[in-house]
Amino acid sequence: MERYLEFASNHPLLIVGFLAVLLVLIWTELRRQLGGVQELTPAQAVPWINDDDAVIVDISPVADFNKGHIVSALNIQPSRLAKPDTEIEKLRDKKLLVVCRTGPTATSAAATLRKMGAEQVAVLKGGMVAWRNDQFPVTTKK
Repeated sequence: MERYLEFASNHPLLIVGFLAVLLVLIWTELRRQLGGVQELTPAQAVPWINDDDAVIVDISPVADFNKGHIVSALNIQPSRLAKPDTEIEKLRDKKLLVVCRTGPTATSAAATLRKMGAEQVAVLKGGMVAWRNDQFPVTTKK
């Protein structure tokens, strides 16, 4: 134990950096678990998508969306979620799969949708990168 204290007193910046990273990891994990947002792998997302009532909300920038997206996905920018309109209000009662390029942005958008009252919200783990890597179909049609 003495060696740990000696190390900590000799390297305070390392200790502060370690604690900061640890707190950020804990905070992020707690937000994810307590936010009620489920993460689905691409394989787990397919049954969710095939449900008649499910809606895919792709929050990617328009340019990325036009390069390829999941069939029947709606491209809704995160800024629109901050000021919901009637189209977004109608989504509250649906099963929602939120997608972005790699996943983290979708988690924030999904949390926003949960705060709006949407009960069944999931995020595509790994985003479109994982979807493409698992060789699931994409389309460029709008």
